Amino acid sequence: MRYLPLIITFSLTSFLSGCLPQQQDTSARIAPIEHITVPAIGGIAEDMTLPEPSATVAEEIKELTRLGDWQEGHEVAKPQKAEITYDFPVTMNKQVEFYLDFFQNRQHATFRTWLERSGRYVPYIQTELKKAGLPLDLAYLPMIESGYRLTAYSRARAAGPWQFMRATARHYGLTVNTYVDERRDPVRSTEAAIAFLSDLHDRFGDWSLAVAAYNAGGGKISNGLRRHKVDNFWDLASQRYLRTETKLYVPKLIAAIIIAKDPETYGFTDINYHPPMEYEIAMVPRWTSLRSVTVASNINYDTLHNLNRQLRKRITPPGTASYPLKVPMGTKDVIAKNLHRVYPLIKTEYKTHIVKSNDTLSGICRKYNIRKLTLIKTNNLESAKLRKGQRLRIPHQTTRYVLWNKDGSPPLAAAETNLILHKIRPGETVSIISKKYNVPMHMIAIWNDLENMAQIRAGQQLAIYLEEGQNPKQTTVDVVKPAKKTVLASTERTISDGKVIYYHVKSGDTLWTISRQFRLQMDQIRRWNSLKSDVIHPGTKLLVKTAAL
Repeated sequence: MRYLPLIITFSLTSFLSGCLPQQQDTSARIAPIEHITVPAIGGIAEDMTLPEPSATVAEEIKELTRLGDWQEGHEVAKPQKAEITYDFPVTMNKQVEFYLDFFQNRQHATFRTWLERSGRYVPYIQTELKKAGLPLDLAYLPMIESGYRLTAYSRARAAGPWQFMRATARHYGLTVNTYVDERRDPVRSTEAAIAFLSDLHDRFGDWSLAVAAYNAGGGKISNGLRRHKVDNFWDLASQRYLRTETKLYVPKLIAAIIIAKDPETYGFTDINYHPPMEYEIAMVPRWTSLRSVTVASNINYDTLHNLNRQLRKRITPPGTASYPLKVPMGTKDVIAKNLHRVYPLIKTEYKTHIVKSNDTLSGICRKYNIRKLTLIKTNNLESAKLRKGQRLRIPHQTTRYVLWNKDGSPPLAAAETNLILHKIRPGETVSIISKKYNVPMHMIAIWNDLENMAQIRAGQQLAIYLEEGQNPKQTTVDVVKPAKKTVLASTERTISDGKVIYYHVKSGDTLWTISRQFRLQMDQIRRWNSLKSDVIHPGTKLLVKTAAL
């Protein structure tokens, strides 16, 4: 088997009326934490961080309350420097002055970090705002939402740089599912945010109200304007109606705009702005691991991961045959050339756990996400009783990717594997099969190009690769195992009871001509290689099988 070729209703008004706040959580009630991780398939943890701007909200509310009434103040028509202009309504009052002081002093280091990050995203956001005819100053809204953190995830479950709630994100066309969360995609989330802000401005005709509605929900702002018979944000803020978190949102944005456009005046000098985001698109198949892309292209993993934070499990989603992966400029061609030759291998390795006085088998199993029976058998335990200082072997899986030579056989590490052709029995699921062979479910999907792991059928064959030394946990399958010290040829490897042949598709080949060459039925080749159609491409490596097997 091979790693498959890898080039590859309701009304808007009613929705906005009841729209939830984009960032309902605040640290006014809950002390913030720095980092959150959520387990994902294959042992991968999903990176999430609480939005940095929420960390000091409790302190901000306390200070703002001491300032007394909210007043409109006076509009700042001209900045201090002639070359600086504002296209968002910048008002100066005691609340804005509070945030100017807060950012310059108590939050100086954090705001400097936000300024540095802004260099990566603001140029792109402003380009898109200009295309849509929106104020360019709205590019600083993600600064007070998330500090431009793609992994920001609030206690109210708002996510990404623009802190979209799930329902709002989906309404504006963002995909949010098990594999993809486009709220973390700076490109797609910016498109959605611009559409959302445009709708809010069309509704209220005022950018301060539109921004307040982005935070509190359109329905909340509409009801407040009607109830208190006011027509602007500052008069509404003076009423005992809006939460303080929403009231502070507008002056906080104004202060951020003022400083970001003239940082030196406010004590922010020698800012090390991050370079603007640049990328190109490589179309890759479903189930493509980011690790496999780095093996194919020698791209730094963190660089690739940061360009594709929307991939929650760091693999491309199974729902479509190909996926537009963001890759560094100048790398898509080498990915197209090499990715179909990347081969994934699963191996079980072991770490050591030293038993503590309060450890239990159940607790250790929860910690390492393994079954109790596995732990008992691995360590030949005769009872569940543990002793302090006892050393336990903890099995864990590792996936590594290797690159084939252009026309040669798989590398030795890839050749020395157990190829298992598992015939699915009635009632079996991918989950059950993965436990039998102790391999992750998504790797079975990768090896067999499964679009939907829930759609397998009895009688279907699944190919599973294990490294030498990993024995399957049951024997009712065909195991194709290489003989020792076998010399590998370019298209086949000899084994003790026959041959397994890997055929490289050449220009002019068809599924029919290949089936005739190896005296097979076309349906056999389709089934063994999980082909959805008869279309094949030069360079593809097909598994074929002789009658001897």
